[in-house]
Amino acid sequence: MAGLTPPAQRGFVTRFAPSPTGPLHLGHAYSAILAHDMARAASGQFLLRMEDTDTERSKYAYETQILDDLAWLGLTWDGPVQRQSDHLAQYTARLKPLAEQGLLYPCSCTRSDIRAALSAPQEGTVHPFYPGTCRGRPMSARQPGDALRIDLAAALVQLPPGLGFTETGTAHAGQHILNPTDAITRIGDVVLSRKGEDIVAYFLASALDDADHGVTHVIRGEDLFDFTAVQVILQHLLGLPTPIYHHHRLIRDDQGKRLAKRDDARALSKYRADGATPQDIRALVGLSLHLD
Repeated sequence: MAGLTPPAQRGFVTRFAPSPTGPLHLGHAYSAILAHDMARAASGQFLLRMEDTDTERSKYAYETQILDDLAWLGLTWDGPVQRQSDHLAQYTARLKPLAEQGLLYPCSCTRSDIRAALSAPQEGTVHPFYPGTCRGRPMSARQPGDALRIDLAAALVQLPPGLGFTETGTAHAGQHILNPTDAITRIGDVVLSRKGEDIVAYFLASALDDADHGVTHVIRGEDLFDFTAVQVILQHLLGLPTPIYHHHRLIRDDQGKRLAKRDDARALSKYRADGATPQDIRALVGLSLHLD
């Protein structure tokens, strides 16, 4: 991508990847500032990516507001803003090697369930474990509107022993080796894409983008930790590198609940309108002016 250093020459590259489906809140500010500061402290690169594959909910007005809020916070990013909506067809095309290996099958189950499974996971929500209703259907039987699921049991056979990832976040620091039994019972046959609607799973698009953009360190909320195994599996099957992961603490409300975009009272735009400064926001989320 123009303006970015070739991956082979990079040291520390991370990204902030919001979905433009609502305003940024304090939790987003914490994640963005932390990733930015870690990159700058390592003389690395900080990329900005809009995860806008949900074309129904993603709005240009939200993207504009996100860019304005990040600039107000004093954050700078390297290279142009990346948008997943520009690459929807490429994501689906790159599933071809998995289909050729017999690792995908079409699924015609409830459309609402499939749409939910395609979105990024959130703390406190559990995607229903898929019972394998359509497993065994050949790709030749795929109909318009069918989703593609990965046959996880078949995929796991192709994984080398000891496959895992490195975590540097305080809560889960260390080496994590994938457990095939846990993957079967806790992950299951996740949806990767849906035909005819240009919808691609968060797991897939994020893994492909991180590899394409040379991301070496993924910095994100600890609510996504349990889903890292899905991406590590996909990375190996698609011949992609596995970055180092850093899952940070979440910013919560007074009742201990994770902030969400519906928490307008904690939107950065509200703090700005009330006269807060970027330094005030750093203090609110527990970050100093330097790397915390």
